[in-house]
Amino acid sequence: MRVAVLVLDGVFDLGLAAVLDTLALASALGGGEGPPIEVERIGVRRRVHTAQGLTVPVSEPPRRRPDVLLLPALGATTPEGIAAALERPDVADAQALMVRWAARGTTICAACGGTFLLAATSLLDGGVATTTWWLAADFRARFPDVELDETRMVVVSGGCVTAGAALAHLDLALWLVRQHSPALATLVARYLVVEPRVSRSVHAIPDHLAHADPIVEGFERWAREALSEPFSLDDAARSVGTSPRTLARRTRRVLGKSPVAYVQALRVERAVHLLRTTDATVDAIAADVGYQSAVTLRSLLRRETGCGVRELRARDWVRDAE
Repeated sequence: MRVAVLVLDGVFDLGLAAVLDTLALASALGGGEGPPIEVERIGVRRRVHTAQGLTVPVSEPPRRRPDVLLLPALGATTPEGIAAALERPDVADAQALMVRWAARGTTICAACGGTFLLAATSLLDGGVATTTWWLAADFRARFPDVELDETRMVVVSGGCVTAGAALAHLDLALWLVRQHSPALATLVARYLVVEPRVSRSVHAIPDHLAHADPIVEGFERWAREALSEPFSLDDAARSVGTSPRTLARRTRRVLGKSPVAYVQALRVERAVHLLRTTDATVDAIAADVGYQSAVTLRSLLRRETGCGVRELRARDWVRDAE
């Protein structure tokens, strides 16, 4: 498998390092099993520096197309930074390369903010993608023809693969190794002490996205105060002075989910926090977040976080440190 890592000026240091180190470790541990993973750093400009100012040696794009083209994120972390990046001439050249190689069968991968650069090529249109969760509202507004699922770490759609927030670069690299050899991917993950992560519900901060819209922000405040009560869409809409239809439309546009699904995300967030920071019983926590049955809460946590109650409590690093 030939992998070309496309490095643009201002690349996110941690993302680039995670990709290169993971693939290098896979090559070292491969033990000659099957064809090797060949990795090459390429650029569309001769001089490339990371967001932290480090110089990255790159080669010109090869004439022979690679099996995979992987685009790490830039250091831009805001909608304004992404917008500025999309106007850069070198980004336009990189996008032209992606389109050209995709037409010839290369799998195109992007992580974190790099998903915006990929989406702007229209290669994701009509498909599904993920992106860094705090930029989800901006992604939806820019690319309405792409179905966004920001809760997932890695999404494969057609000939493109997208990965979520910063450390999802690692998940993307492991996904590539897994296509080469599932056994090798497992070995690399063990060396790196990394667990499979298919969902980001336990890591995302729900109220961060809500602040992109005043109605949704008001709904978020109301929902947190009424978290232990049964949810009513009419009451929620009344609390922010709008109609149920308008509230549903605004939450869908900003958050990519319905009001009830957003309340569910808040309940998961609070339940995980209580599991990690208190000794409250699961029944008590279920009641605190609006569920009559601990069975319902257990099922929800398993589905949204990929972890059971015992696993979540075992990951309480704050109390363990104390």
